[in-house]
Amino acid sequence: MLIRVGCELEFAFPEPTALILMLSLHPLRAPTIRQYEQLQVDPLVPLTQYFDQNGNRCHRAVVPSGRVTFRNSAVVEDCGLPDLQVPNAPQINVQDLPQEVLMFLLGSRYCEVDSELNQFAWSQFSQVPAGWPRVQAVCDFVHRHIRFDYQQARSYRTALGAFHERTGVCRDFMHLAITLCRCLNMPARYCTGYLGDIGVPPAGSPMDFSAWFEVFLGGQWYTFDARNNVPRIGRVLMARGRDAADVAMTTTFGVNQLQSFKVWADEVPAGSTAAR
Repeated sequence: MLIRVGCELEFAFPEPTALILMLSLHPLRAPTIRQYEQLQVDPLVPLTQYFDQNGNRCHRAVVPSGRVTFRNSAVVEDCGLPDLQVPNAPQINVQDLPQEVLMFLLGSRYCEVDSELNQFAWSQFSQVPAGWPRVQAVCDFVHRHIRFDYQQARSYRTALGAFHERTGVCRDFMHLAITLCRCLNMPARYCTGYLGDIGVPPAGSPMDFSAWFEVFLGGQWYTFDARNNVPRIGRVLMARGRDAADVAMTTTFGVNQLQSFKVWADEVPAGSTAAR
């Protein structure tokens, strides 16, 4: 299966502004790219590429005042299978975890493990068998507990805020699920990327970037999604981190106003030019 992904973001800047872009596909996706990315800035400015501490591909730039548009697109190959399900994947004792995953047990900007959520997690999920069943129980709870509502999106809402307010967008679902997993001594990390309506009925609303999360079980990372809470087809990873603070699509160091925002992730019909 081939999937065409891309985005177009337009901002207005009152003065020249430095920024960081995280609009590229994750390096792990490189072997699957069939039409290479074309990251563009209009008006044209130099881009400097680097990789952050989480291995995400980033770019730096200084844009002029006025309207500036960022575009990227690619065609990637996907296996066409839903998220892997391994119900017997075991939880690993903290003392046996690889050191590189320990950071994903700790609190972070949006995931307060040292809060009332710690006591709640153990009271709510300690009787569920450890490992995959416990993570799934967390996803089931968060899926029921939070009501999805774009109008209630807030960039500063944390996991604890989502727990109490019981509303939010996909990042809020993931922050709460990640925090509960970390409280239960399971390393969990935040993921962002493209997830089109492939294999499911069309959402009927404009597409956005999507969030999901990964949990380290049985020696490897597995994908979970507390918002959709069903295995999905065609996730295209852009970035991973401790939480949404690590994977912002754009980080601007100055005043700006978003003018337009478009995201797409569509299956390429068999026989089309992109499929050759």
